[in-house]
Amino acid sequence: MFDIQKIVIEKNLYYKNHLIVKYRIEYPRIASNSYYYSVRNFNQFNQIKSMELKLYAEKDLFENAKEIYDYNMNNNYPFSPYELVYTYTTTYNKNNFISLYSDQYVYAGGAHGSTIRSAQTWNMTNGTQIPLSSFFHNDCSYVILLLKEIFHQIESQIENGTFSYFEDYAKLAVETFNFEQFYLFENSVAIFYQQYDIAPYSSGIPVFYILLGNK
Repeated sequence: MFDIQKIVIEKNLYYKNHLIVKYRIEYPRIASNSYYYSVRNFNQFNQIKSMELKLYAEKDLFENAKEIYDYNMNNNYPFSPYELVYTYTTTYNKNNFISLYSDQYVYAGGAHGSTIRSAQTWNMTNGTQIPLSSFFHNDCSYVILLLKEIFHQIESQIENGTFSYFEDYAKLAVETFNFEQFYLFENSVAIFYQQYDIAPYSSGIPVFYILLGNK
């Protein structure tokens, strides 16, 4: 198990003495003298991602917020500060594997913000990220098996009234299936879809857990 530290970058940005953008970025950093190459790759990957988000918040988001702020003030409309929040959750950290997902929430006006989820799974033995196929012996038929299990879970959730999906969820699940949208959990792999891919906003981010052999 690796010692994963949480690094936080946050700032409030003002324009004409008004808060128009605030951001908080959390990213993981491994503190270890072992597995130098792997730790370096992991830390660089996540630090670069956080710096890209910081630049986006301070440049693109800020410039857009300034424009909307001026427009709203000139037309006597209220203005709500823009916001970016980036968090991560470690779901697996043992046997030289690290898996986590990150949620990037952005509010840029309107009724509500939106969240985009990404994930990364590392083999710390060689310092590389692992593709989904590696957990299914690179058998090309594994996607069909995954989709069948996803459909089964969706049907059960609809029957139990625990989750809402679009009527054409099966078609959408196939069209929006993304090989990078997965993370490890205990004895399972979690497959997720983005908001609006297969379900309405109120349903959040759909996640489906597929059992694996012991990892």
